[in-house]
Amino acid sequence: MDLPRALPAPDGSTITAVLGPTNTGKTHLAVERMLGHKTGMIGQPLRLLAREVYDRIRKRVSPSEVALMTGEEKIVPPHARYFVCTTESMPLDKTVDFLAVDEIQLAADPERGHVFTDRLLRARGEEETMFLGSETARPLISRLLPDASITNRPRFSILSHAGQKKLTKLPRRTAIVDFSADRVYAIAELIRRQRGGAAVVMGALSPRTRNAQVALYQNGDVDYLIATDAIGMGLNMDVDHVAFASTSKFDGARHRPLRVAELAQIAGRAGRHMNDGSFGTTGEAPVLDPETIERIEDHNFDAEQVFFWRNNDLDYSTLKDLIRSLEVSPNRRGLTRAPMATDLEVLTHLSRDEETAAMAAGPAAIGMLWDVAQVPDFRKTLASEHASLLARIYASLMSEEGRISETWLDTQVKRHERTEGDIDTLSNRIAHMRTWTYVANRAGWLDDSAHWQERTRAVEDRLSDALHERLTQRFVDRRTSVLMKRLREREELMASVNQEGDVLVEGEFVGKLQGFVFVPDERATGVHGKALRAASDKALAGEIAARAEKFSRAPASEIELADQGRFIWDGHAVGRLIAGDNPLSPRVELLASEQLNGPDREKAQERLESWIKVHIAKTLEPLIALSTGEELTGLARGVAFQLVENLGAINRERIADDVKALDQDARGQLRKKGVRFGAYSIFMPILLKPAAANLILTLWTLSRPMDDKDANPFDGLPPAPAPGLTSMTVPENAPADFYEAIGFRVSGPRAVRRDMLERLADVIRPIISERRYKGGFVIDPDMMSLMGCSAEEMAGILKGLGYRVGSETFTAEELAEAERLTVAAKAPKKIAATEPHKVETAQEAPQETPPEQTSPEASPETPAEDAVEAATPAAAETPAPAPAADQATPKAAETAEAPTTSDALTAEPENVQADNTEAAPAEPEAEPVDTALEIWRPQRRHQGGRPQRNRGKNQQNTRGDKQGRSKPGNRAGSHKGKGLKRDQGANRPHHKPKPKDKPIDPDSPFAALMALKNPPPKD
Repeated sequence: MDLPRALPAPDGSTITAVLGPTNTGKTHLAVERMLGHKTGMIGQPLRLLAREVYDRIRKRVSPSEVALMTGEEKIVPPHARYFVCTTESMPLDKTVDFLAVDEIQLAADPERGHVFTDRLLRARGEEETMFLGSETARPLISRLLPDASITNRPRFSILSHAGQKKLTKLPRRTAIVDFSADRVYAIAELIRRQRGGAAVVMGALSPRTRNAQVALYQNGDVDYLIATDAIGMGLNMDVDHVAFASTSKFDGARHRPLRVAELAQIAGRAGRHMNDGSFGTTGEAPVLDPETIERIEDHNFDAEQVFFWRNNDLDYSTLKDLIRSLEVSPNRRGLTRAPMATDLEVLTHLSRDEETAAMAAGPAAIGMLWDVAQVPDFRKTLASEHASLLARIYASLMSEEGRISETWLDTQVKRHERTEGDIDTLSNRIAHMRTWTYVANRAGWLDDSAHWQERTRAVEDRLSDALHERLTQRFVDRRTSVLMKRLREREELMASVNQEGDVLVEGEFVGKLQGFVFVPDERATGVHGKALRAASDKALAGEIAARAEKFSRAPASEIELADQGRFIWDGHAVGRLIAGDNPLSPRVELLASEQLNGPDREKAQERLESWIKVHIAKTLEPLIALSTGEELTGLARGVAFQLVENLGAINRERIADDVKALDQDARGQLRKKGVRFGAYSIFMPILLKPAAANLILTLWTLSRPMDDKDANPFDGLPPAPAPGLTSMTVPENAPADFYEAIGFRVSGPRAVRRDMLERLADVIRPIISERRYKGGFVIDPDMMSLMGCSAEEMAGILKGLGYRVGSETFTAEELAEAERLTVAAKAPKKIAATEPHKVETAQEAPQETPPEQTSPEASPETPAEDAVEAATPAAAETPAPAPAADQATPKAAETAEAPTTSDALTAEPENVQADNTEAAPAEPEAEPVDTALEIWRPQRRHQGGRPQRNRGKNQQNTRGDKQGRSKPGNRAGSHKGKGLKRDQGANRPHHKPKPKDKPIDPDSPFAALMALKNPPPKD
């Protein structure tokens, strides 16, 4: 007995097979025939095709009369007359007048063929049955349905071969076909860069996403479609050319070349209705051989040899019986048993699970298990993994509640409802959601099926829309797409500039107007880039001219000089400084596109030149005044010239001879100009302010010599110190001139602000003059706080300043005396007569400067030049550890308090300071022992080979004399006579007579201070 048998047509009805190639109007014919009956049903091979037909019919009849039934979506009005379904979801128990199945040749597909074969044999309409498909199915339909009437429909248009073409040379309205998702994405990316964008259609995409991508192509937003063989199944698109980027694919079991009929099914998408189409190859695909080309053009293909079949008369007695009935082979020519499908493979896995098998104890339970096993594996995972998920679903259905737990389902849905992520992430979430959408549409599996159908559908739709958006963002350049479309239609492009400076052509961003310069978008290249520039030039010319006019009238407060000498206006650079003949007179370059020219450009240039001239004059007013030389005479004018040449500051040793030669009148002239004569620098304190320092740095950078004239002078320079920073570590290879230009001096490993170095000199000077440490000094926390560094870094600074260090021994009495003098020096001074002069002498009298005044303009200045020279190792011509005779100034002001550095002094002085009476070596002894300290002294050196000054009778024994004075407490071995008086005099420097060969400058604040301290005798 030949089994299975086909059901005969009902009495009075007909069975018709309409066969032919693509673009023959078969589906259109079936829809028209169905609408001619009172009721009808049509099965489509894909969910998106079913939706397309459903939407078409709803436009013809009332929506309440049309139902949509797919595995993942069911819209069934109560009084529906027409049912549009996927082939698997066709309700064969429903009686309809007309029934049609599209793409019937898929009965030869190993994976899904048994479903189409079953519909061919069993699906019937009461009045008319129609099967639509390819001519390749004719022999088998004739054998299986001998009573069927078979008709052939010719193709409306001609399909011809167009040969091999490069991807970048393909014509508009082309569908490029490949069978790998990675290659599809790569081709789409290339087309986006070259042609503005492409739509992507793959079977892995959700139906909603595929429809959105097809619409993108159909609407003309893009001219190219990159697809897999998913487009071969009835998608109606306006494709003029199909280009195969590959002619082989992996079919799930092996990698094989496509059969001629499969190539023809895809190539047939080219041409629509009466419009001819073409096909060919591109990329790495081999050229089609002549025989294949001829067969595709003539629609001449090998007939299908067998249709796949699977028994639908199932035995639910036991699980083994069910599996055995599903594996029955057909006993009829033209049919063969279908390979093990996913549902049967899952059923086999579930039957081996002891818990699942125990629950499947009767026909009803076994039937339920088979229903669960038919849930599609949208995730495309391993059968065992898919079986684990279905086992959980089955356990819920077989529980006492008999329903899937909504709490568990809610957890599963929430895991995948987020719409952020890339293309692959969203595709994966959609695959999971399609599973739950399918579950929600199974009758009786959930208590509130309607709610879950709506919710899962909404989540899948949101994910699909997000995926469509990601695909569009990645593979569609809307700007280029719109531009190419406009150029193709020879329309004038509309350009505009918005308030943010965005330049738009046809509403698409093409660049940004920054100041007076148009910066094109980096993607605007090639032919369309030139068109964009041409379209935007007209709008730019007017906008730039208007901006230039506004800038020429802009107040000075709206313009600023930023880093690297750039002029900033309205948030953008409009010009820059370049080197001039004089550092204080740089030139100005306007930054503007070529659209700005003529009088508008000249106005903008003049505004920049006038602004920088005023800015320099205002910010560097003291330096400008010094450069004019007004009121300066003689050598003072020469010193002023050198200061201006060095932008307001110079190391003292560089002009030591000139400074020494200055008389008090000349010094007074320079002081009135704001010049300070410091121990280490001759500088203008007011220029240390951040605004002045930054401007000086810019001017110095522009004027520094460069080997490459075209190089940027700002390149390679270290970052400028932050405002308020007093010292910093000097990077390797950093130019010393860089720090000197901004008011710092490089000393050892650090650069120190000049005013802070002078405050350091003010701390060191009284220590040396009072001979607290035998004419030297030790590093203490006050010094490190001033410099903002550690003890090790402080040592480097002192060495850089020319001090030398040595180890000397002190008794406990000597250390106690040094501590007493230090405490006395830090005690508040109560000289009421000097109070009125604090403000006037703030810049020149360090002894009157409050400790908290650390800003450059309030930095102390040493009025006693001879005292400065005597205590400055870099400028000293003689070794002067002892105070000079004219050093009769009050003690230096206390330094501002600062956080104590982590590095401390050596242990010995700390112990002495803590308790002089208990100073002792590590092991206690009856008598205190001497303590060794590192003592710093000014460097002895001879300048220009000149002999040292005569220090007295004991000059030749200076070294021994120093050692002999190590115990000033009149102990045994201490010095007598002059040595004792000199030591005593060292503690009272104010009793020393002032030199008579240097008259005091009457304009010096020191003269005013001395007048207050020594008032004339009363009459």
